[in-house]
Amino acid sequence: MGTREGQLHLGAFIYYTGHHHYGWRQPESGAERLFDFKFYKELAQTAERGKFDMMFLADLLYVRGVEDAASGMLEPLTLLSALSTVTDKLGLTATVSTTYNEPYNVARKFATLDHISNGRVGWNIVTSQLDLEANNYGKPEHPEHGLRYEMAREFVEVATRLWDSWGDDSLIVNREAGKFADASKVKEIEYKGNWYSTKGTINVPRPPQGYPVLIQAGSSGPGQDFAAGFGEVIFTAQQSLEAAKAFYEGLNSKLAKYGRERGSLKIMPGLSPIIGATEEEAQQKYKELQELIPPTAAVMMLSGMLSFDLSGYPVEGQLPEIPNPVDASNGMKSRVQLIMDMARKDKLSILELGRRLLGARGHLQFVGTYEQLADLMQLWFEQYGCDGFNIMPPVLPGDLNEFVDHVIPILQQRGLFRTEYTGNTLRDHLGLERPNVGHFQQQEEILL
Repeated sequence: MGTREGQLHLGAFIYYTGHHHYGWRQPESGAERLFDFKFYKELAQTAERGKFDMMFLADLLYVRGVEDAASGMLEPLTLLSALSTVTDKLGLTATVSTTYNEPYNVARKFATLDHISNGRVGWNIVTSQLDLEANNYGKPEHPEHGLRYEMAREFVEVATRLWDSWGDDSLIVNREAGKFADASKVKEIEYKGNWYSTKGTINVPRPPQGYPVLIQAGSSGPGQDFAAGFGEVIFTAQQSLEAAKAFYEGLNSKLAKYGRERGSLKIMPGLSPIIGATEEEAQQKYKELQELIPPTAAVMMLSGMLSFDLSGYPVEGQLPEIPNPVDASNGMKSRVQLIMDMARKDKLSILELGRRLLGARGHLQFVGTYEQLADLMQLWFEQYGCDGFNIMPPVLPGDLNEFVDHVIPILQQRGLFRTEYTGNTLRDHLGLERPNVGHFQQQEEILL
């Protein structure tokens, strides 16, 4: 393997009781504790024990499939506020949709959480996926894919202006002079876009990190453009080193357009490890998990993702010709393209493809030993396929414990991962600069 300066960045991606859709059925899963704070406290403290950069909470604005799947989620910002009191260094990141929120509310909540946690917060910016979410908010349908990113760009512009409405040194608290704050450094902003407008000042001083770390998870064309403009951490799904290297280079090459330098964002693909002390042990775990997936569920999920009814096709056969599946999708277009690429490249049957997706939702699923997983992570890092990984344990809490106990020490021995935290904020962990007031407004001017 080659050499590369620096170390891996790692996120602990918490999703229900694990990323395997049917892993909740295993007796050791935390399914009974899905809405118990102590469950998440245990996971957060495990991630901090492993010196993870951050814990990442997904969020969905709908619920379905409650009979056969782990369903329902605690509201992430409320949960992270509580977790900030039982952790000291771990970054705390959450998904919050720009499609079904208002910029002022989101900016205020993240600023508050960044203060509460002493600068450990990140915002995973998403545009949501389904009409189900639109219906929950009294809307007949989900906005079109490209339009959602136009709206998201304005949303983030408003949020950053609100965070900038207080200068870093605006608080004085001079009792003798009778001055709480320097009014000249607390500005009223006025923003009027096509989708959002605001006039005023946020009522929370500028966050300790300047802005919470801005995270983005889209890999489509509009998603990559948005990431190059605003993203500081990019979550992506890649199935091969070749694809990961192409994505890494392609996204980094877009940064100059926005006046940004290479290294100003960190690319962290998802990685779902099924691991054991031996290959046989890992393969047995994988077999047991995959056998939990009913064939009907695999077909139904795949039909929904591709917007094409596959129920009449033999499950052991390959996908039929599907007209324009990416164009037909108004959800995760990049994920639909990845599904089609997986099916063709690996010649997967409908059942194999559906089960693979339900195993890791289109992210890279690894089956092997602790050493073999460390080898893969090192190779991807040193070959510039990533800056780190978002670790997606198939079953929680056990698989996160196993990764921390057995894989982290190997990475540390190889000098690929920290043995202790050297900073206090999430930006410190990720090696990201703290933005000055007006940071993104300056980038917008570059594009004009």
